[in-house]
Amino acid sequence: MAEWSRRRPLDAVVGVDDQTATAAAAIAERLGLRTSPVAAVAAARNKYEMRQCLAAAGLPVPRYRRIALKDDPFLAARGVGFPCVLKPLALSASRGVIRANNVDQFIAAFRRIGALLGRDDVSVTGEAADSLLAEEYIPGVEVALEGMLSSGRLHTLALFDKPDPLEGPFFEETIYVTPSRLPASIQNAIAEATASAAAALGLEEGPVHAEVRVNEHGPWVIELAARSIGGLCSRTLRFGTGMTLEELILRHALGWDIASYDREARAAGVMMIPIPRAGRLQAVHGIAEATAVPSVEEVAITAYEGQELVPLPEGWQYLGFIFARADTPDQVEKALRASHAQLRFDIA
Repeated sequence: MAEWSRRRPLDAVVGVDDQTATAAAAIAERLGLRTSPVAAVAAARNKYEMRQCLAAAGLPVPRYRRIALKDDPFLAARGVGFPCVLKPLALSASRGVIRANNVDQFIAAFRRIGALLGRDDVSVTGEAADSLLAEEYIPGVEVALEGMLSSGRLHTLALFDKPDPLEGPFFEETIYVTPSRLPASIQNAIAEATASAAAALGLEEGPVHAEVRVNEHGPWVIELAARSIGGLCSRTLRFGTGMTLEELILRHALGWDIASYDREARAAGVMMIPIPRAGRLQAVHGIAEATAVPSVEEVAITAYEGQELVPLPEGWQYLGFIFARADTPDQVEKALRASHAQLRFDIA
């Protein structure tokens, strides 16, 4: 890549997901381009390393243990408090994340994650292929923060409410709505916790996506990825006079001027259409009716007829996305739910 860039100079290298974020940081660092340190990006990808970094910085973290898949799950469960959450070290989109309330559920989740990590379509290696993380379940309201780091300073681009409860046993995300309806003081605390977590990891430049839970003890950073929001969800965000999230990320990576990090004033949201059960998709009905719901901008069905559907925790995809924009977050959420109610999926 260094030799190639001498003939075709690069001005920026940006990763688009968890798999490419570390590689992009390594390339950018080698070429002297704007990036976070490679070690920081790699630590953000590894859930165990992330917990270690946050704990070392004195930030609140759930009790956690890394457990080798070769260990006896019954014996491993004896050292874990319940309820707990078991998760792979490196997968994203809630894939393989399972809540266990007792020893039997712990053993079942342990074996299910082990089987998932052994699949041919799961590209993890080393420690991420041989271990999992067991951590204390943190109750509370969950939100997602989309941000941009510039010289270590966090600019909050959007804070999304997740109105559907995420209590397990699996943690499939559905609706994101911004702006958040939480009190301003709590929103500020979430932003401060995210900034502190980014600093603890050593992240300095580029987009971050954080999953944060809030309860009576304050905000807990559950995940912090050195990338932007996944899938088509970025379509919910517009900045300044209509700048997309992708344009904002590229302008930052290139060192170009960004007039404003402020999101447009109107409320916006997305529904990631969940897969209700395993099977083969035969047909989708009601798209026109779903699109006609007031405030809905688009219904994008990304699954194709004949596709084999795999729900969580083994799967990671969605049937599609519904996008809405309105004057208030409540109107957006109502529109997303009404639109989804119009859709019917034939799954064999």
